[in-house]
Amino acid sequence: MPSGTILIADDDAGIRTVLNQALGRAGYDVRTSATAAGLWRWVAAGEGDLVITDVVLPDENGFDLIPRIKRARPDLPVIVMSAQNTILTAINAAERGAFEYLPKPFDLKDLTAIVQRALDAPKQGMRQAEPEEEGRLPLIGRSPAMQDIYRVIARLTQTDLTVMIVGESGTGKELVARALHDYGRRKKGPFVPVNMAAIPRELIESELFGHERGAFTGATSRGIGRFEQAEGGTLFLDEIGDMPLEAQTRLLRVLQQGEYTSVGGRNPVKTDVRIVAATNRDLRQLIQQGAFREDLFYRLNVVPLRLPPLRERPEDIPDLVRHFLRRAHDEGLTTKYLDAEAMELLKHHRWPGNVRELENLLRRLVVLQAGDEITPQAVSAELRATVAPFDREDESASLGALVERYLNREFAQHGGMPPPGVYDRILREIERPLISMCLAVTRGNQIRAAQLLGLNRNTLHKKIKELGLDVVRGLRSS
Repeated sequence: MPSGTILIADDDAGIRTVLNQALGRAGYDVRTSATAAGLWRWVAAGEGDLVITDVVLPDENGFDLIPRIKRARPDLPVIVMSAQNTILTAINAAERGAFEYLPKPFDLKDLTAIVQRALDAPKQGMRQAEPEEEGRLPLIGRSPAMQDIYRVIARLTQTDLTVMIVGESGTGKELVARALHDYGRRKKGPFVPVNMAAIPRELIESELFGHERGAFTGATSRGIGRFEQAEGGTLFLDEIGDMPLEAQTRLLRVLQQGEYTSVGGRNPVKTDVRIVAATNRDLRQLIQQGAFREDLFYRLNVVPLRLPPLRERPEDIPDLVRHFLRRAHDEGLTTKYLDAEAMELLKHHRWPGNVRELENLLRRLVVLQAGDEITPQAVSAELRATVAPFDREDESASLGALVERYLNREFAQHGGMPPPGVYDRILREIERPLISMCLAVTRGNQIRAAQLLGLNRNTLHKKIKELGLDVVRGLRSS
């Protein structure tokens, strides 16, 4: 039968009652307090085997209380619970030495299991970290899926373990890598991102490991590689599945021996770099195809971290929308808001481009819609323009093939004949998102948008009017 005394601090009487009953039935002696002061009196007196505390208490913040508890009784485990379910909450809890962080609401079975694990854990005490400065949230979302990510990130920031981040394009893999660096042991060192897919294959080894003068044609001086740039910090290898086999062999040596040799160099160089890799591809399938080394996979996949696509966490969309609209305002764009119906439309979209697609859509809507409110009609039109007439499930097909497939369906619905006005309609459906996106990336600057499109400025202005695109006036010049 479990045993031990559990000290609980929460200003919500209902939560105190529920925890008292659940943990009491599990066999623990439970004491509850509505204040940090009440909890501290028990701790200072040497009572209790475990602390469970809320973050927001009427007389003191729970995060400020944890360091005092750890100084007075380093071996006393502390579990933090909070309704402020952000990644900073999880990281703050880990940095201050909490045994675990639980976002409210939580499952009582999960709590009971964590309590038992905390009481059974070796009494080694935990390091006291420097207080975390409040800053921008690197990740957004309060869904259970994101809470799991936050807890894993919080644990990983206390280590130098190699991490493999897996997720679809647009899910925020680089944001996770930056969070691991910015809140981890190496935050004072450099964070160096490298996109394997963006570097010519013949230059990847030189890009990563540097080169000596005369190593190849055009190498007129010594070149510094990304490993040297990231010394003492974190090297983020994005799209690792696109790394050539030759470079994979050299990377494996770095992971095995902690040293590398520059291209054209003779002497190995010791390195102290944390590796975080990411991919949107199935590396196990690449291994079967002989395109990725199995031994390298296991070296990189020490801690796998899967990022959920946006369609698996639609409850996070309102927070993301508010974040992106606030960012657009900070960049000088007009302040906008969505009504409830428009928000529901966003929550029911599948978002094949994930968070990046949502951000781009909102940026277009902010730029192109007049007034302070983004209407359901505007959201619906943009979603139709983005998805139709193309089948997003087959992104490998050419644009011409997708249009042809769409026209075949349209013709079939009209007895094998083209529907009335199909020519103008197809052109409008393609032109509208194309022009909208160019205006969005240029922040409404029609001169720059016309240059990107290869159009005369007057022609672009005419098309904006014909397509009913209402460019927001008063934008700052880009």
